[in-house]
Amino acid sequence: MQSLEEGVLQGNIAALARMITYNESTRLEDNLIADNFINKNQEKLSNSIVLSISGIPGVGKSSFIETLGVYLHHLGYKLAVFSIDPSSELSHGSILGDKTRMTELSSMDNVFIRPSPSSNRLGGLGINTHKNIELAKIAGYDIILVETVGVGQSETIVKNLCDAFILLLMPASGDELQVIKKGIMEVADFYIIHKADGELLNAANLSKKEIENSVHLLKSDLNVSESIFAFSSIEKLGLDLIWNFIMKFIESKKEKKTFYSTRILQRIHWFKETYERMMLMHYLEKGKEKYKVLEDEIKAGKYISLNEIKENIEE
Repeated sequence: MQSLEEGVLQGNIAALARMITYNESTRLEDNLIADNFINKNQEKLSNSIVLSISGIPGVGKSSFIETLGVYLHHLGYKLAVFSIDPSSELSHGSILGDKTRMTELSSMDNVFIRPSPSSNRLGGLGINTHKNIELAKIAGYDIILVETVGVGQSETIVKNLCDAFILLLMPASGDELQVIKKGIMEVADFYIIHKADGELLNAANLSKKEIENSVHLLKSDLNVSESIFAFSSIEKLGLDLIWNFIMKFIESKKEKKTFYSTRILQRIHWFKETYERMMLMHYLEKGKEKYKVLEDEIKAGKYISLNEIKENIEE
C-alpha cells in the first residue's frame, strides 16, 4: 500500500488508476483505502482547476474535450479526464468507449484518461466521481476535465464538483433545449454552440443569438460576449479566446474570494450525500428481514400502505 500511495504522489498513471479502482468499488473496505489516502494528503486538495462539460447525447462532448485537451497540453498543462459512460439497465454494464474518441490526447505524456460507469446514478456522474477528482489533484494534475453522461436536466448536480461548468449545445436545437429545460441552463457558466461548421455554421450563429437572449433573461448579470460562443472542434477557430475567458472567470472568482468558499460548499454537498447514502445502507441492512416480509406480501398481491411502511421502520 505504501508503494501504491508513493506511486500516486509521483504521478504514476498505473498507481492512480488502481487507486481510482478502489474508490469506485462497491465494497466499503476498498473505498476506505482511497479515502484514507485522500485524508493523509488534504493539503493538496486546493490544487488544480476542475472543468465540467455537459450536453445532450451527440453534441460532441468527447470531441470537444479532445480538442481542448490537446490545446491545453501544448500550453504545458498536465491533464486528467474523467469520462462518465451510461450503464445498461439490463446488463448493468458500460461500453466505456469515450477514450476511443480522444486518440491524439490519449497518446500524449502527462495525460490521464479514465472512463467510468454511471452505475445508473442520477446526475450524469459515477460512483465517487468527486473523490476521483481529489485523487487527480493529489497526483499533481493541473486541469481536470469531467465529461458527464449527457442526459439533460438532472446533470445540474455536476455544478457541485467543478470550478467552471461548460454546457455544449447543438445548432438549431430548439427541441433539444426543451429537453434540458431551464435547470441546466441556469447553472452553466459557459455556453458553446458546438459543431459550428459547414452547413451548420449559419444555424449555429443563429442559435448563438437565441441563446444570448434566453440566457440574458435567466442571468441578467452575465456578460454574454465572454460566456457564449459558436465553435467547431474540426476548425478549432477561437479556442484560445474561449480558454482566455475561462481563465479570466477563474481568476475573477479567486479575486472575489468565492473560488475556495465554493469548494467548501461543494464538499459539504458531497459529505451530505455520502452521509445519507451510508445511513440508508445501515438501516437497509438492519431492516432487511422486515423488508423481505413486506416484499413477499406485495408479491402475494397486497398493497402496502405508507402507515405499514412507517410502522415497519419504527419497529
